[in-house]
Amino acid sequence: MLIVKKFGGTSVADKERIFNVANRCIEDYKKGHDVVVVLSAMGKQTDVLLDMANDINPNAPKRELDMLLTTGEQTSVALMAMAMHALGVPSISLNAFQVAMHTTSVAGNAKLIKIDKDRIRHELEQRKIVIVTGFQGICKYDDYTTLGRGGSDTTAVALAATLHADACEIYTDVDGVYTADPRIVEDAKKLDQITYDEMLELASFGAGVLHNRSVEMAKKYGVQLVVRSSLNTTEGTIVKEEVKMEKMLISGVASDKNVARIAVVGLEDQPGVAFKLFRHLANHNVNVDMILQSIGRDNTKDISFTVTEDMADVAVETVERHRSGSLKCQDVKVNKNVSKVSIVGAGMQTNPGVAAQMFEALYDANVNIQQISTSEIRVTVLIDEEDTNKAMNAVHKEFDF
Repeated sequence: MLIVKKFGGTSVADKERIFNVANRCIEDYKKGHDVVVVLSAMGKQTDVLLDMANDINPNAPKRELDMLLTTGEQTSVALMAMAMHALGVPSISLNAFQVAMHTTSVAGNAKLIKIDKDRIRHELEQRKIVIVTGFQGICKYDDYTTLGRGGSDTTAVALAATLHADACEIYTDVDGVYTADPRIVEDAKKLDQITYDEMLELASFGAGVLHNRSVEMAKKYGVQLVVRSSLNTTEGTIVKEEVKMEKMLISGVASDKNVARIAVVGLEDQPGVAFKLFRHLANHNVNVDMILQSIGRDNTKDISFTVTEDMADVAVETVERHRSGSLKCQDVKVNKNVSKVSIVGAGMQTNPGVAAQMFEALYDANVNIQQISTSEIRVTVLIDEEDTNKAMNAVHKEFDF
């Protein structure tokens, strides 16, 4: 049996936790299983490195940032291999070059293209535990790239798919997937299982347990995931295509404060304007969400949309750059004091009135809604950031999990 195990930064934050992870991996190894371990950087090391970079150059080239950030994972995998050797178990650490993990060339947000499996297979045949850097790859120019925050989850799923692993286990500092963030909602409940689609929506709209691209990849390649705690041995949450239990109306409530709202005011009300706006943004790798277009008046219209907060300045600069050319608009406004709150559940497909129930809960909590976005299994609202926790608790209570 081949098992891929991924551990987040808090799971390897210090010597004690490194040896805890080492022992958990060795348990499966001693049962005769092949074990591949994917690690994130230790604790808050990525933030430390970013602070160092910002101190030197707040506008550092993204290529150099990737060169710096990949050292975090290389540190954790090397220390883990040392720990396993200290415990008498053969192991080897491998980085993105040594595997190799091929990606696109977008520094800071690269996508995996393929993973060479020969080196890993060779080391497994030598009965070694293979410890691989998460979050990173190499592009066609032989430069290091990173996959974006949370990218170690994607690395683990990609390895599980490439190696045809029998299990892919994602270890974190929580016991599994909850109906809401238990740090915000006291009566949040742990789910035994959840579908890929529901988990993807939750991950995309603020549930920090799994990286959304990892869930997307798991669904595409049929990799069943188990999310569990690295700090105890309780059963976690299974993420898979279908769940046998009767579907809950709502599976979870998620929030995301890493949001900014951009309003482009006074655009010409004519065909092609929206295309030009979002083409310019795409050319600068700005992902947009929650698009709202006003009804045209006086031959103008307004378009507002949300982006991640770290891309807000890029979005504004992009619009301003084309303001006197292809995008003729009156003003560009940005609001970084907003957040998204979402409800997700396959059960809402066959139950009318779910959105109204959510809106009623927000009304009773005196929370104002700025924008609304929906899918078949999700309703998302944009609200003031200061109302996030109040909204989460009100909505969670409304659906009586």
